[in-house]
Amino acid sequence: MVTPADGTYVDLDGIRTFYLKLGSGEPLVLIHGAAPGASSLVAWKLNLEPLAAAGFTVYAYDQPGFGYTDNPQDYSLEYRVAHAKAFLEAMRLERFHLVGNSVGGYIAARLALEDPRTGRFVITTSGTLAPPGSPESQALGKQHGQDLAAYTPSLENMREMTSHTIYNQALVTDELGRERYEMSTGKNYNAQQKRREAAGARPILDQLPSMRAKSLLLWGNNDAGVTVERGLALFQLLPDAEFHLFDKCGHWVMWDHAERFNTLVADFLRDAG
Repeated sequence: MVTPADGTYVDLDGIRTFYLKLGSGEPLVLIHGAAPGASSLVAWKLNLEPLAAAGFTVYAYDQPGFGYTDNPQDYSLEYRVAHAKAFLEAMRLERFHLVGNSVGGYIAARLALEDPRTGRFVITTSGTLAPPGSPESQALGKQHGQDLAAYTPSLENMREMTSHTIYNQALVTDELGRERYEMSTGKNYNAQQKRREAAGARPILDQLPSMRAKSLLLWGNNDAGVTVERGLALFQLLPDAEFHLFDKCGHWVMWDHAERFNTLVADFLRDAG
């Protein structure tokens, strides 16, 4: 299993940025979400090595204010998009595929829309990117956001939150709770508080029909915050897309159905030629 010792750092705009690089082959960049405790090592724990073994050079980095990366001065989502662009430049990638989870899916979509080097684009359930949907969907998403924002660090609170993130409760182990909890404390909790006051996502729904990259959407039928309705609405906005719906699956498809996730993503990206 990949550990922090397998990672390294790069300076991006004065932000000491932690990242992992595994395998060889076409570059594949993984972008984690924004819930408390999010980081490259936690979000992609079950995917890093399998995707590298499938024939890709896998890059996974911690965004500013997450994981082992420094806190920024600017806590807006727009700054995290700029930081992602700086990461791609620092890695000197000529062509790459993108996989984004949750808020990371919005960042990945921005990159895919704005950078012609993007090969293919994969997204798991993302309330930040998907259309708002029905009043019921909007209410569910609002409540989910409020629950995340109200988190205060403790092992008990993290286990409770993770039990809503992942459908398969056998995966909600003490080890996962501890790892995610440790990524939610100290500087990262300070960043969580400051993000509440920062600017959110710039709307891009009107740009999605011009997406050049072929897209793969992976959605959980039992997501506690983002409904299937919204996933299908997002799918219908993208001009060249596939949609896969997983039953008995929450917000982290890459955890609840890790083996199938890894296979689907690898096959989809290989098909890019």
